[in-house]
Amino acid sequence: MNIKPERLKNLLKNLVDIYSPSGKEEEIVEYLEEYLRKNGLPVSKQEVDENLFNLMVFPEGKDEVDLCFVGHLDTVTAHDLEDFGSSEAGDTIFGLGSVDMKAGCAAMIEAFTVMASRRGAFPPVGLALVVGEEEDSSGAKTLIREYSFHWAVVGEPTNLAPCLGHYGYLEVLLRTEGKRAHSSMPELGQNAIEAMLKLLLQITEYASLAPHGLVYNIRELSGFPGGFVVPDTCEAWLDLHLPPNSRIDILKTELEQLIKAAGASIPDLNARLKFEDTHAGYQISPERPLVSKLKETYRKMSLHWEPQDFRSHSDGNVLWAAGVDPLILGPGRLEAAHTPEESVSFQQVVQATQLYLNLALSL
Repeated sequence: MNIKPERLKNLLKNLVDIYSPSGKEEEIVEYLEEYLRKNGLPVSKQEVDENLFNLMVFPEGKDEVDLCFVGHLDTVTAHDLEDFGSSEAGDTIFGLGSVDMKAGCAAMIEAFTVMASRRGAFPPVGLALVVGEEEDSSGAKTLIREYSFHWAVVGEPTNLAPCLGHYGYLEVLLRTEGKRAHSSMPELGQNAIEAMLKLLLQITEYASLAPHGLVYNIRELSGFPGGFVVPDTCEAWLDLHLPPNSRIDILKTELEQLIKAAGASIPDLNARLKFEDTHAGYQISPERPLVSKLKETYRKMSLHWEPQDFRSHSDGNVLWAAGVDPLILGPGRLEAAHTPEESVSFQQVVQATQLYLNLALSL
C-alpha cells in the first residue's frame, strides 16, 4: 500500500484546526487516539500529568524498539485566538502549528498507517506523539522513563535536511535592583530598568563578539512595581543557543565574570544572574549505522544529502541526555515557526512521509 496524499492532507489540516497549546492538548490527543485505532495501529496512552497524555504506537507487547519517531502535538499560544486554524493556497498549508510540528506528526502518522496496512512483520520502530515540548518537554521526559529505544527521529522543521548536530540551550534570568522613588523625582531613586538596559547592552556586545557562535535573544523584559514610581526591580529572560561542540560551562563562567565586571561602568549596579534551564548540544557521527541507512534512503529518493546542525532546542536535547541518539529531520522551515505567517509546503510533507516510511522499512 502506498501513501495517500489526500488522507495525509486531511489529517494535517484537522490537526492544525485543533487548538493545542502546551497544557491544553486533551482534544488533539483524543482525536488522534481514535484516528490511530481506526487505522489499525496499536495505540496506548502514557500519562504525563493530570489529563495530559502521550500517545504511543509500539509493536504489540514491546516497550523497546531500535528507532522511535517522535513528534510533539503542542504549539505555542495563538497570536490571534480567532485565527489559528488551517487555510490553503496552492501547495502551501497555513496555520498555527502547521510547521512546528503538526506537519512532522502527520507525516509520521501516515507512514505508520501505511506500515500497518502491509503484510508481514512490523519493523522494529515505534511512534511517540508527545505533549509539553513548547514548555518544559514534560512529554519527552516521561517517554524515556518507560520506553527504550536506541535512536530517534524528531520531526522538527529542517526543510528535510538531516540534522546530525544540535545546538545547546541555556535559559538565563537576569535581575537588577535599585531604589524606589516618586516618578517626578527620579534623582532620589535608582532606576532598575535603566541599570538593566545598560547591562543588556554589554551582554549584547559580548554575544556579538563571542568566538563560540552564540545565538542570543532577549525574550522578556519587565520592571516592578507598576505605577507612578521609579522601578526598584527589573527582570530579563534571555535565550542562549550554542553550536553543538560548545561548552556551556565556559559560557556560564564568562557571563558571571561579565556581570561582576559590569559594576565598574554601571554606577550602583546590583545585579543577579540565575541559570534556569540547561540543555547540552551534541554531534552524531555520519559513520554511525543508522545514519548510513538514512543516507542511502536519501540517495534512493534522489534527495540532497547535506547534514546540518539544528539551531533551536527541542525534545532531541532531552533524549540525548537520556542516552538516545536523536536525528532531527522534518518538513518545513524553522524560520516560519512561532510566526503569524506559519506555513508548510504540502509536497514536502509528502516527501517527509515517504522518507520516514523508507527509513523504517530499511531496518
